[in-house]
Amino acid sequence: MLERAAFFGITANLVLYLNSTNFNWAGEQASRAALVFLGASYLLAPVGGWLADVYLGRYRAVALSLLLYLAASGLLPATAFPDGRSSFCGEMPASPLGPACPSPDCPRASPSPYCAPVLYAGLLLIALAASSVRSNLTSFGADQVMDLGRDATRRFFNWFYWSINLGAVLSLLVVAFIQQNISFLLGYSIPVGCVGLAFFIFLFATPVFITKPPMGSQVSSMLKLALQNCCPQLWQRHLARSHRDRQGARLLPDQRSPQPGASPQEDITNFQVLVKILPVMVTLVPYWMVYFQMQSTYVLQGLHLHIPNIFPASPSNSSMALRAQDSSYTIPEAWLLLANVVVVLILVPLKDRLIDPLLLRCKLLPSALQKMALGMFFGFTSVIVAGVLEMERLHYIHHNQTVSQEIGEVLYNAAPLSIWWQIPQYLLIGISEIFASIPGLEFAYSEAPRSMQGAIMGIFFCLSGVGSLLGSSLVALLSLPGGWLHCPEDFGNINNCRMDLYFFLLAGIQAVTALLFVWIAGRYERVSQGPASHSCFSRDRG
Repeated sequence: MLERAAFFGITANLVLYLNSTNFNWAGEQASRAALVFLGASYLLAPVGGWLADVYLGRYRAVALSLLLYLAASGLLPATAFPDGRSSFCGEMPASPLGPACPSPDCPRASPSPYCAPVLYAGLLLIALAASSVRSNLTSFGADQVMDLGRDATRRFFNWFYWSINLGAVLSLLVVAFIQQNISFLLGYSIPVGCVGLAFFIFLFATPVFITKPPMGSQVSSMLKLALQNCCPQLWQRHLARSHRDRQGARLLPDQRSPQPGASPQEDITNFQVLVKILPVMVTLVPYWMVYFQMQSTYVLQGLHLHIPNIFPASPSNSSMALRAQDSSYTIPEAWLLLANVVVVLILVPLKDRLIDPLLLRCKLLPSALQKMALGMFFGFTSVIVAGVLEMERLHYIHHNQTVSQEIGEVLYNAAPLSIWWQIPQYLLIGISEIFASIPGLEFAYSEAPRSMQGAIMGIFFCLSGVGSLLGSSLVALLSLPGGWLHCPEDFGNINNCRMDLYFFLLAGIQAVTALLFVWIAGRYERVSQGPASHSCFSRDRG
């Protein structure tokens, strides 16, 4: 819970932090950085899992990851005040952030991202630590209750999942409010404190933990088999060179000398399972492109909608400026992420205890693959709703109906549409998570052989990161001259960009790949269902 609270505390207002006058980053640059960070925090998950399997063991991997987490996250509060920024980044080039250009005849150069190398390095270190914790803490926790039976393991995963979401709620309610309305220095110090407390509790509980030594990894065997099947000529050259260098040593799985771990036949069987599962998981990548918009472009869109005050000031002032005052705080834009979290917290137990048993009695319970397809549909509708809202927002902007609002010491020219209009797209992405992400984990876990469950779960998280990085690459591509997100005349805002078209493009990509997923999933189920199996999820693999 504490680690997730720290993670959401870092990501919730990262776009706002980088878009502020402290760093002078343009909106698309800040969104791209957030997508890179989120992508890396998933993409690097197999690295932490592999290190734990081969060298460290899960206990040491979690402890060292939390220590790295603590050190790297300290960079954010260190750069939140002037002396710290100048120490780490040097002096900021003179490029004041101002309001949007009144006309397209006064273009300005895009601001260079100040302190980018330092911030990217720090964010990538945090991502490495977070991904290692994600890939090892779940399995390490399950090890503690494994001897108590399957029911204890199931209950552990339920409570673990709830603790993650509870940490997210606490972080979004408290940390996001402090960051937006009080101070980024204090707001980013709280996640550091959460990681430090988590590290202390973990070390304090060491005597009662059940620890296991590293058992090795099958990554090398899988890579050799992939090379053998995909590039046979290259594999033959590799064998010939190995034969010359080692006087006849053989590396093919069916020709190796017996050694501890999986047998050559098990390696081949596991590789065949991986080849079947991987296409299904790869077609989820566009869904992850859509999913991670809620922490990047959705946030950027919300900053350009009217954000009301929690304690409104006296209405006697007729000015359109919506500046936070001592007695008036603006609602944190990151609070809209609560719509996603609350949907998950409410619907998961409702679905588990009421809906699924009812569907099971009626023999209408969909398979994990069918749920994933439904999740893609909800993700598609989320970006469609976001695109329609952006079209309406731009309609107000182009008719010169704007309000100025100061958020985190940054002045935004926003449309008079309330930010509450974003709630539907956040709710839809939350529903999609229930039907795509959770069944995706179920599919990866249940279809994997027992000896490869860790590796395939790592691949699942890795492909999530690929989706976020592809979304970042798409933002970078569309930010080039002539792209929909290239608007240098709109300094610090997105009012002359076409983010609506970007959302519709994502919807189109999701729709096409959803159809491809339905075809691949149907083929997978037909192949997997044999005479000895009634359901592709009923087999006990391994």
